Amino acid sequence: MHPVRPKKALGQHFLTDQGVARSIVSSLRSRGDVLEVGPGTGVLTQYLLQDKDLNLKVVEIDGESVRYLLEHYPALAPALYEADFLKMDLARLFPGSFAVIGNFPYNISSQIFFKILDCRDAVPEVVCMIQKEVAERLAAGPGSKVYGILSVLLQAWYDIEYLFTVGEGAFLPPPKVKSAVIRLTRNGRGRLDCDEELFKKVVKTTFNQRRKTIRNSLKPVLSALPSLPAFIPYLDARPEQLSVEEFVELTSALQ
Repeated sequence: MHPVRPKKALGQHFLTDQGVARSIVSSLRSRGDVLEVGPGTGVLTQYLLQDKDLNLKVVEIDGESVRYLLEHYPALAPALYEADFLKMDLARLFPGSFAVIGNFPYNISSQIFFKILDCRDAVPEVVCMIQKEVAERLAAGPGSKVYGILSVLLQAWYDIEYLFTVGEGAFLPPPKVKSAVIRLTRNGRGRLDCDEELFKKVVKTTFNQRRKTIRNSLKPVLSALPSLPAFIPYLDARPEQLSVEEFVELTSALQ
């Protein structure tokens, strides 16, 4: 096992607790093609490489981390991409399906999830460590105060499990917040029973004004309709009360 050199880049705190690293890797149930996002100094990578059932590729944007990985894990060279995950053409990298794993940089974790949503049919599973508050938000159900935009958009396509909490002492430098590991598993939904772009607009518009009723927050959308449907469900509710299925029903009524 190579010593981990503490570094901080792009707002990332590097995991140094080997027990936590092993637990994250063992939480991945997929086999075959796997992409690790942001390996840093390789604390997860070293265990992923030990699993011969995985065809591992890694993407790292930080040049210093890339050099460190190449020095300590030379066998990784053909599978290491120095690139911005958010700008990668993942369909070219993987011809079929692939799982995603990583200690996601907390300042861009939401952008990473939106990127995953864009290729959701190719990504059956995601195991990642993110800020605890964000993990709780993603796994929350209707009625929770932390249920929000990304909760609905991700849960439309994935089952989300909050696996375990990780304390500040597992990192160098220690962050000021707790972290958590979650697992996303693709559900059986092939398509939404409504227009997907309108669905996203409805979810974002209503949660951006979450203190208002849906009727009031959707006034611009309703006024743009050629004619109002005879019945639109859930207009007098607030967005945090609606499940994914109810957002789909609401959106369908607006088409």
